[in-house]
Amino acid sequence: MDRYNSTKMAGIFGMFGNIFLLIIKGIVGFASHSQAMIADAANSAGDIFASLMTFVGNRIASEPGDKSHNFGHGKAEYIFSLFISISMIFVSAKLLYDSTISLIYRDTFTFSWFLVAVCIATILVKLFLFLYTYRLSKKYNNILLEANMKDHRNDCIVTTFTLISILLSLLHIYWFDGIVGIGISIWICYTGVKIFVESYNVLMDISVDATTEKMILDLAHSYKEIKKLDDISSAPVGYQYIIVLTIYVDGNMTTFDSHSLADSLEQDITNLDKVYKTIIHVNPI
Repeated sequence: MDRYNSTKMAGIFGMFGNIFLLIIKGIVGFASHSQAMIADAANSAGDIFASLMTFVGNRIASEPGDKSHNFGHGKAEYIFSLFISISMIFVSAKLLYDSTISLIYRDTFTFSWFLVAVCIATILVKLFLFLYTYRLSKKYNNILLEANMKDHRNDCIVTTFTLISILLSLLHIYWFDGIVGIGISIWICYTGVKIFVESYNVLMDISVDATTEKMILDLAHSYKEIKKLDDISSAPVGYQYIIVLTIYVDGNMTTFDSHSLADSLEQDITNLDKVYKTIIHVNPI
């Protein structure tokens, strides 16, 4: 349960942090007519949605298996991360349009030290959220946490460029503001597409990764009684996998001994981090 509780807290922290940033960015951005800051504010609005999806998706994914869902509800993580990715792509398209129009018509904005202060506050808040979710995503291998972590990291970078564009306005260089808005939109779209592809692959039952497959084969080969192995079949259930494997043993081995062997191997494989359940068929040879 630590995995789900930690993800829940990350979603809550993200929502409150992004609501605060949306308010201050929106007020200062529209007051100064800075396209880069307005784009940053829209990005924060998308971040609030992402944090909400993290909270809801994690809540559903934490439900154990039941009669209707024998292998639990782990795929909810990927369904809701799919929602996050789609929202990011839509937000990026709108920002790209607005920033391009601003660049074409050479819009200007009013410099304010409040813009600088908002950028610095954003970088500090997002840096904290990035470090917090980075640690959790590495510990728990959760795509919802990973999506949020990447979002916080991206925000640190794009807000730094927003700060540069604001400072350049002191030299009456306003075109960089529109360029930054376009850059932010492209970055958001790129991140959204990556999350979409990863989520889509799991929902379409992508096979277990090559590293985990090799670990499974090494475990099976460690049993001298196993004479032959069939290819491994696998299907994801959330961040873990169901593994199906057929082994061949001496035809003279008793049924009791062959099933004891299979049970032992099943336990060894299921102890791997990415394995939810192992099913082994035993054939004589």
